[in-house]
Amino acid sequence: MTELNSVPTTVEEVYAELLGRAPENKIEPRLAPLFRAMDVLGEPNKAFPIVHITGTNGKTSTARMIEAGLRAHGLRTGRYTSPHLSRVTERISIDGEPVADSTFVRIWNEITPYLGIVDAELGAAGQPRLTYFECVTILGFAIFADEPVDVAVIEVGLGGITDATNVGDGVVSVVTPISLDHTDLLGETTADIAREKAGIIKPGGFLVSAAQPPEAAQVLLEKAREVGVEYRFEGVEFGVESRTLAVGGQIVTVQGLAGRYDDLTVPLHGAHQAENAAVAIAALEAFFGGGERELDVEILREAFAGVTSPGRLEVVRTSPTIIVDAAHNPGGIRVSAEALTEAFDFTRLVVVLGVLREKDAEEILRTLDEALADVPVEFCFTQSTSPRAIPADELAELALDLGFAEEAVHTEEKLDDAIAYAVERADDVGDFGGGVLITGSITVVGEARILLGRGAL
Repeated sequence: MTELNSVPTTVEEVYAELLGRAPENKIEPRLAPLFRAMDVLGEPNKAFPIVHITGTNGKTSTARMIEAGLRAHGLRTGRYTSPHLSRVTERISIDGEPVADSTFVRIWNEITPYLGIVDAELGAAGQPRLTYFECVTILGFAIFADEPVDVAVIEVGLGGITDATNVGDGVVSVVTPISLDHTDLLGETTADIAREKAGIIKPGGFLVSAAQPPEAAQVLLEKAREVGVEYRFEGVEFGVESRTLAVGGQIVTVQGLAGRYDDLTVPLHGAHQAENAAVAIAALEAFFGGGERELDVEILREAFAGVTSPGRLEVVRTSPTIIVDAAHNPGGIRVSAEALTEAFDFTRLVVVLGVLREKDAEEILRTLDEALADVPVEFCFTQSTSPRAIPADELAELALDLGFAEEAVHTEEKLDDAIAYAVERADDVGDFGGGVLITGSITVVGEARILLGRGAL
């Protein structure tokens, strides 16, 4: 722990300072302090073009695909995503890699006095000082301007209208599938949530949207028309034409906005990742040519073949197969379970599940039960070290109340014990057909990756 008023010299010391602020789940619906920070820092938010991404699920995978396409075209990229799985520097990437520790610390120390100005002004106005997420977002913009990058791919933290990242104006605004999540903050319907997320659609931009529930699509369409931007929707102007399973992923053909791109290797599992690829391609077409210029298919093949998305149906160990997946809401759980059953043929699956308090645990359990109905499955309920984690016993009781078979329910408070139990049960099958899925919250997946030796991205 750093001494009072000392200057941090390591990422860990910077992280400790960040954690001393309001936590990530403490949302301040405001943008004025962020614009003030940009002003005192010389407007780093205007130093590079932005591809801005919102949505409920698929944001990070789509961001990684767009980034890969931009890099394959010779551009130096910044990528801002959240939350991190193992280390805070993952949130701010330069050319596909977490920002260097030295840069992270140096820029933090350079901007700290300016953050102090904003904090003091907020305090004088009786408002909370800058939060953890607001500070990391400001740091990301400052790092991208300092590098500098040719283009930044920036994922919102939550919503859109007042999300801290919305101090940047996207030349392309991307909306991944919208479903119910964070309803206490964003609204009770997909239309309400879409109104929040539509806040990233700005004059002079270009909207690329995944297929959406009709009411959400209508909100996005109306917003695009209101601000006078072109818009393209998956399933109308572009989409997945075909896909076939392949070792480690799938082969996808996409009809884009300006061209048809066949035989793209996407080393990620599930129909949803093929759809994310289609959205990413449309975003790239919009960025490079306003949706009217066909991309070089060989460049796309090169870009997509190397795409990774850690923590998204990621195989981290074999014999038995252990998969980690950061699905943390019912919509994400559903598509991940469908992808899992499509790509793997387990004779027994042991699900290690931990859920955070603000999530809809009951609907997550229902969705898992329905989606895995045709798979011999057992559940080991656990919890991450997050103070927001639902206790394992509470999750188990909820599962039993929902009708889960008692013999298929087990609890282990500590994640390492849960993984050990699941591996033993999967190994008991004896035909090498057992598998383990670790899911339910990003904190569980992040801690599991570290325990399983996959800490570095």
